[in-house]
Amino acid sequence: METRPLGRSGIEVSRICLGTMTFGEQNSQEDAFALMDCALDRGVFFWDAAEMYPVSPREATYGRTEEIIGNWFASRGKRDQVVIATKAVGPGSRFPYIRDGQPRLNRKHLLQACEDSLQRLQTDYIDLYQLHWPERSSNFFGDLAFAPDPEEDAIPLEETLAALGELVEAGKVRQIGGSNETAWGVMKYLSLAEAGGGPRMVSIQNPYSLLNRSFEVGLAEVAVREDCGLLAYAPIAAGDMTGKYLAGRKPEGASMTTSPPTPRHHPLLPEARARRDRGVCRTGAAARPGALGGGRRLRLHPALPHLLDRRRDQPGAARAAARGAWGRARPGVAGGHRGDSPPLYLSLSLT
Repeated sequence: METRPLGRSGIEVSRICLGTMTFGEQNSQEDAFALMDCALDRGVFFWDAAEMYPVSPREATYGRTEEIIGNWFASRGKRDQVVIATKAVGPGSRFPYIRDGQPRLNRKHLLQACEDSLQRLQTDYIDLYQLHWPERSSNFFGDLAFAPDPEEDAIPLEETLAALGELVEAGKVRQIGGSNETAWGVMKYLSLAEAGGGPRMVSIQNPYSLLNRSFEVGLAEVAVREDCGLLAYAPIAAGDMTGKYLAGRKPEGASMTTSPPTPRHHPLLPEARARRDRGVCRTGAAARPGALGGGRRLRLHPALPHLLDRRRDQPGAARAAARGAWGRARPGVAGGHRGDSPPLYLSLSLT
């Protein structure tokens, strides 16, 4: 397995990252253990989690993904062989069960979130601690429209970065990163770090695939020139690029069967557009109708569904598409996520 540097951190990570957001929902602990065993055996030692996982998030399963990974660490005794990343949630009305229903990216909440993740992961340090999404109103989660909110009460980035710095100084976090961020947000954090306001972000975790290339507008240049590489998630649009959802198919246990699609995975699907228009994928001002840009989306090339349908019955070509090799070869991309459910699929996607 090829490795790549994680920004300027000095840490090397496998070019493929194991996504774990299905652990505890689509995948039982037994399934997850098999996936982690398979991943490590194949050289995939960079794993990504989040405190809100598994998805779709709900109170009954909150933190379960991290707990399963922690149980694997305790069972296998291989914590030192894994680079583990996790994320703290930003604000949102969907989480009445997290930190009194008012999760924020302030000092108090970040210190508590990190401590809770450490306990669930059964470790005393996190290799890469990320902000799952911005606190401020902005266009993320696949949304191309920006709608500033003059009345927003967002935590200043200075406070957020300083809190992350405390975690690094305490030895609880090695490196920090952003997720679902914009070019402005990344550059602001980097400029604050250069001014001595806290640690430097080493990565950005945003969606990137042939069906969602929003990363290329602004962020790609930032990633290359600032050594803050992209950790691309949804590289095959939640499996849509395999062709398995064509003609209305909904395979049992598949990602978009168990969890409705969102614009970050596929900004063109009618279901994703409907969720966007209801404000499900936005926070703050971005949830208002009439946002700047009108919520426009790129058009799907009419030949693509037919191409995917042909590839569906060609195992070699389907595996090539599933690997997301196109995205990982693009400028500024440090690695790509794989979240295959059966270990067999993961093994095939790494061939």
